[in-house]
Amino acid sequence: MIILGEDSQRTSGQDAQSMNITAGKAVAEAVRTTLGPKGMDKMLVDSSGQVVVTNDGVTILKEMDIDHPAANMIVEVSETQETEVGDGTTTAVIIAGELLDQAEDLLESDVHATTIAQGYRQAAEKAKEVLESNAIEVTEDDRETLTKIAATAMTGKGAESAKDLLAELVVDAVLAVQDDDGIDTDNVSVEKVVGGSINNSELVEGVIVDKTRVDENMPYAVEDANVAILDDALEVRETEIDAEVNVTDPDQLQQFLDQEEKQLKEMVDKLVEVGADAVFVGDGIDDMAQHYLAKEGILAVRRAKSSDLKRLARATGGRVVSNLDDIEEDDLGFAGSVAQKDVGGDERIFVEDVEDAKSVTLILRGGTEHVVDELERAIEDSLGVVRTTLEDGKVLPGGGAPETELSLVLREFADSVGGREQLAIEAFAEALDIIPRTLAENAGLDPIDSLVDLRSRHDGGEFPAGLDAYTGDIIDMEAEGVVEPLRVKTQAIESATEAAVMILRIDDVIAAGDLSGGQTGDDDDEGGAPGGMGGMGGMGGMGGMGGAM
Repeated sequence: MIILGEDSQRTSGQDAQSMNITAGKAVAEAVRTTLGPKGMDKMLVDSSGQVVVTNDGVTILKEMDIDHPAANMIVEVSETQETEVGDGTTTAVIIAGELLDQAEDLLESDVHATTIAQGYRQAAEKAKEVLESNAIEVTEDDRETLTKIAATAMTGKGAESAKDLLAELVVDAVLAVQDDDGIDTDNVSVEKVVGGSINNSELVEGVIVDKTRVDENMPYAVEDANVAILDDALEVRETEIDAEVNVTDPDQLQQFLDQEEKQLKEMVDKLVEVGADAVFVGDGIDDMAQHYLAKEGILAVRRAKSSDLKRLARATGGRVVSNLDDIEEDDLGFAGSVAQKDVGGDERIFVEDVEDAKSVTLILRGGTEHVVDELERAIEDSLGVVRTTLEDGKVLPGGGAPETELSLVLREFADSVGGREQLAIEAFAEALDIIPRTLAENAGLDPIDSLVDLRSRHDGGEFPAGLDAYTGDIIDMEAEGVVEPLRVKTQAIESATEAAVMILRIDDVIAAGDLSGGQTGDDDDEGGAPGGMGGMGGMGGMGGMGGAM
């Protein structure tokens, strides 16, 4: 009996598993060469000719034109890693791909997918225990370690020439925005400026607003400024209902104009009364209001972004006021300097010299647009790992050290587990070797020699022993300062395992109708298919990935 439409596609059993595993492995292979300090970059070109050159795993996968549904599950691993930690996206994807590769051999040996899934889960739990027991404690006072963590995250991403300077700036920025509610890296604004070298990058303890003064007669700079922040307009308010007024006399028209001017003058007088020296407005400022503000020597900026207004409030200690009539002296913030400055040929407003800047701005400089774009991605990763370290207080050595240790421990653990799950745990241990192996391959070293040397050092109890990609030696990564947050590794293993298990458990891929986010169909939703199977577009192999890779 045929139950699917004529044009429907369905792939079942081993064919479905094989197809999904191949798709997952292809995604991992696409980013594998970017891993480590000697990793290569990818150039992504879209249909309109826009170019992105990057080493960042999540950026590569986001920009690639991927059609296959199983491949998209692997992409989600990198996105989760980016959201949770900010770094380790390539590691997570490579581990997921290798777990699938190892599982393929087991499936061919007639080990059932659910047995593999069970073994993988047990191995992941054991791996997290081992990592947590070997983690190194870090406090926020240990600035040296925080700087090393920031530097490690941006290694291999085009920032090497100024890595030490940028790492210091990142740590300063994260510590500045830390408060009782934790650390929100959105309070670290990143301004990209093309021109100059990376070494010209700097941290401004305050906010840079990408606007200029609204009137040429306003002062360029105001010292010791009281700052008013308005999410309102300095314009005559329109009536909420459509009204029509008939004017029969020129004097009446003049009265209207005089009244309008009076209202605008009163608005400016209100700002003068509370003592404002600089005004940032989220909406427009009437020409007449601009004239009065300039007359009073007040520097004003209009149509500032909502996010800028919030940052200004955090930086200056002021409050965002929604209605000018309600503004009081207590609502004003304070800044030692509000000035219009030239940065790389663009005029911007700098609000700095604030008492306790809870919002700061990093100015990134670089020779070309591609350089500063990649620099921004490196800085975002770096901000993420420093935040994570301050939140968790635990780090691990890098250079493939944790993966090598886990590989050895899990092989021993597999011997203590009965049944066929033992085979899956051994496969998991084998899969983790992909990280040190890839680091060696990308550095032009012999992966087998490197792995043998690493294992012998770890057999001797040297947990921090990792691969130096520059010399090929096995060194103490903790002493060398190559460290990353514990959460980078635990999250990578967790996400990779979950994605691999989900893909392995699929034994049927069916081209579905109009799925409504996994809801079961009801009377009003004829397109709702039970058990939401996700959009199955591009089932015939890797679809659009070919062109992007």
